[in-house]
Amino acid sequence: MNTSTDWNLQGSYFEACNCETACPCVWLQPPTEGNCKLLVAWHIDKGHLNDETLDELNVALACFAPGNMKEGNWEAALYIDERANDAQFKAVTEIFSGKHGGHPALLMSFVTGIWGIKKVKIDFRIQGNKRELTIPDIADMTVKSIQGIKGSESTIDNPPLCVVTSHPSVVARSTRYEFHDYDKAWKFSDRNSYYSPFVYQP
Repeated sequence: MNTSTDWNLQGSYFEACNCETACPCVWLQPPTEGNCKLLVAWHIDKGHLNDETLDELNVALACFAPGNMKEGNWEAALYIDERANDAQFKAVTEIFSGKHGGHPALLMSFVTGIWGIKKVKIDFRIQGNKRELTIPDIADMTVKSIQGIKGSESTIDNPPLCVVTSHPSVVARSTRYEFHDYDKAWKFSDRNSYYSPFVYQP
C-alpha cells in the first residue's frame, strides 16, 4: 500500500441499507435482518490523485455483508462516473479500492470478494434534506433526514464503524431503494440511511 501518495477527496455522501433505523452495524452489533445490503454514493466536489483532477465525479458502491460487519467477508461492486477519462477512472478505482491508504483502505480491508468495477452514468442529487442516486437499470435510491427532538437533524458522531469519519452522520430514512446487478435484486424502503459531507485523505 502506498500511503505517501498525494491525494484528497471532499464532497457529499449518503448511504442506505436494509437495517432498521438507525443501523446497529455502526455500533458493531449484528444487522437487524442478519445481513447488510448496503448502497453508498459519493459526489466529489473537489479531489485529486497526484496531478489528476477528480472534481465533480460521482462514485457508488454496492456491498453485501453476510453477518456482523466487523467480521468482514464483505462482497462489493464499484461504480464510477462515465464522465471519468481513463486516467480518472484508474485514480478513483485505486483510491476507493484502498491502494492509497486513508479511510477507504480501512473499509476495503473488510472486503474479500469483488463483483466488478464498472463505468456507468451516475446521477447524484441533493435537495434540502433529501438525497437521490440513480444509476440507470442498476440502482435507484432516495433518502430523507429524520428531524431530532430539538428540531434540527439528528446526528451520530464517532461510532466504531462508519463510511465517513470526517463529519457527523445525519440519520435519515430511505423512501426508495432498488439495486439490480450481479444476480442481486434488492428492493425495500423505510429503512436506515446516513448522509454527510466527507473528506478522505491519506
